[in-house]
Amino acid sequence: MTHRRRTAHLSRTLLATTMGACLVAGCGVLPGGSGGSGGTITVVTFAPEDSKATNMPGMPGMAKAYERWVNSKGGINGRKLRVLTCNEKNTATGAADCARMAVREKAVAVVGSYSQHGRAFMAPLEAEGIPFIGGYGVSSEEFQSTLSYPVNGGQPVLLAGAGHQLGRACAKVALVRPDTLAGDSLPVLLNAGLRANRMGDASDIRAAEDSADFAPQARAALADTTGSKERGCVAAVLGERTETFFDAFRRADDKNKKPQISSVLGSVSQALVDRTGGRESPFEGAYLTSWYPVSTDPLWAPMRKVITDFAFGDDSVDPDDSGTQTTWIAYTVLNEVVKRFKDGEDITARKVARTLNQSEAVQTGGLTPDLSWRYQDMRAVAGFPRMVNGQVTFQIVQSGRLVAQPGEQSVDMTATLEQAPRAA
Repeated sequence: MTHRRRTAHLSRTLLATTMGACLVAGCGVLPGGSGGSGGTITVVTFAPEDSKATNMPGMPGMAKAYERWVNSKGGINGRKLRVLTCNEKNTATGAADCARMAVREKAVAVVGSYSQHGRAFMAPLEAEGIPFIGGYGVSSEEFQSTLSYPVNGGQPVLLAGAGHQLGRACAKVALVRPDTLAGDSLPVLLNAGLRANRMGDASDIRAAEDSADFAPQARAALADTTGSKERGCVAAVLGERTETFFDAFRRADDKNKKPQISSVLGSVSQALVDRTGGRESPFEGAYLTSWYPVSTDPLWAPMRKVITDFAFGDDSVDPDDSGTQTTWIAYTVLNEVVKRFKDGEDITARKVARTLNQSEAVQTGGLTPDLSWRYQDMRAVAGFPRMVNGQVTFQIVQSGRLVAQPGEQSVDMTATLEQAPRAA
């Protein structure tokens, strides 16, 4: 064999060996890794599905629709987006398993997810430096962990906003809420809004999270808000069980006293109003608080088009649902942040977190105020130091539709929450 042939043979052998090693170990961009322009970035979205309590299938559904949409346009700055979804099961074990999946798959972020079990999912993410972008805001850790980047004010803002809304309409208020760790903060937050309107505290009525019988709570709420000439209000924040409670409440109100009913987006939705009769729904006239503009606002048009074109008939992806909306906004944030990386620059979880910590504000198409998580942007809200968006909108069910409450404007509840006792 000549020297030239020996060299060619050796080159082919080295190439084959290298290619074989790549097939086993992976070369260039890892399946779960990041990489520069032309690479793939992996993210995870998790939410409870098929559980006995609150379910949020629209959040992973929206995430997958976003993945298909952005990749149909060539990805984010040429980087393909890989979205993995996980059923959180409404358990601490499920939440931890989803977080560990994000670690295992080398995700650069967890985006637009829902879980009450903040302690269970944040610890694994913090250990690997994985940012949590745009959670639903039901766990205190979402407003405490330095790796959490909330896009709304979570339950704190909704409850304080409900107190503000009811404080100007009612003489007495009763709150029916889950008897859970997350539920324990709700009365404190509602009362903050009531006190800002010189109202006394609401009566606190607890219910098992997965209860099917709310008759005792309905009777207690009716007793606490009626019996005088002044108007009473009943607020229920029970997730999917809110409908069951108000059904029991309607039966308990046999003397047709009709206190004002109230809830928050997530516990009551347009889909629920439609399902329970539209104009004839028992939720007609109900007061609601939300983080975002009403679902009919033209600002939601881009999200609605993505759902129409890329959700592929997935009925769980409801554009009127606050979970779906939160996931859309969270992915909007991710998109804007990834665009700030240089062409060809490797993207990792820690780099994404560093960019979120140091960059100028992120715009969300007017759906929220511009969002920034720099140290100087944090609010002095006890127990919720990561809150950067205290905005709340006031809505009412009118002629079977959720519409903006007449005469009400969106309000920043930060100052009210800053005066509240530590709620978590």
